[in-house]
Amino acid sequence: MAEQKKLLRALAGETQAVPPIWMMRQAGRYLPEYRATRAQAGDFLSLCYNPELAAEVTLQPIRRYGFDASILFADILLIPQALGADLWFVTGEGPRLSTLTSQADFDKLGGVDDIHETLNPIYETVKILSRELPSETTLIGFAGAPWTVATYMIAGRGTSDQGPAHALMQEDPAVFEAVLDRITAATIEYLSMQIEAGAEVVKIFDSWAGSLKGDAFQKYALEPCRQITAALKVRHPQVPIIGFPREAGEKYVGFAKATGVDCVALDNSVDPKWAATHVQVDGCVQGNLASRHMVTGGQELIDDTRRIVGAFGKGAHIFNLGHGITPDADPDNVQLMIDTVRETAVAAE
Repeated sequence: MAEQKKLLRALAGETQAVPPIWMMRQAGRYLPEYRATRAQAGDFLSLCYNPELAAEVTLQPIRRYGFDASILFADILLIPQALGADLWFVTGEGPRLSTLTSQADFDKLGGVDDIHETLNPIYETVKILSRELPSETTLIGFAGAPWTVATYMIAGRGTSDQGPAHALMQEDPAVFEAVLDRITAATIEYLSMQIEAGAEVVKIFDSWAGSLKGDAFQKYALEPCRQITAALKVRHPQVPIIGFPREAGEKYVGFAKATGVDCVALDNSVDPKWAATHVQVDGCVQGNLASRHMVTGGQELIDDTRRIVGAFGKGAHIFNLGHGITPDADPDNVQLMIDTVRETAVAAE
């Protein structure tokens, strides 16, 4: 039954002897079975929009590792594409989009009601997963946070400092805020449809939240997350929401209360003991092992995993990485992490 799923129990605030485990980007290039399926699809976007194959790669890490949660295979930039932006991926370099730097560019975007025609295959993937996942595995849907998605739309690609988005914020705040508002509204509809299709939890990824300083963090990271969360809670009050304002630092403190999210995901730049004292006091936290351990393995992986489990062991905790697993990770190190979490937690009982 749903209430018995470990991840949902953590999100409801329950302290568990063995925390639930999943990994960001757990369906990905580090797995040979993923690489084979992606080759079958032809390219990354074709894989995202093929419900059968997208469901297959989502299920692969569950079959291999028995994670407590499965996260929908998709991409945060599907919303810009659904709004009318051109989107393509350059092998070895990442995503490219048509840039949005003016009112004229904004005026070319489609309306929020038009996104589902493009995104219907994603909802079909969720439906397949809700049928095929093991009964104990929680299905997580997701979207990118408005600020992070906007940085790609404005620059046309990922950038090291999100400079083009910061520049538009200063030079033409009306256009900048109109972009964020359109993404926010689209994200509410997108996540709501994922929930209706069967997602039991949704996560909001704000990968570039750390580059927002001072009042800008409040206005452009925290507030859009609050708006999305509030709207979803009205429609789907029983569905938990995870927020991930990556590299927020001290702004992790109070984020859950300010936005209404049920769990705050932590990157690995914050100390677990500090986060237990200042963030976990408000509810469930998720994280925060450094992704590099999935490459290097060894005793350092074991030691850091034990340290994190110990630090968060007195409250609601979901064990995860501080960011996504990288393509050069060793699948055996993932198993070592899982075994260490479960052995450490049991030993502490």
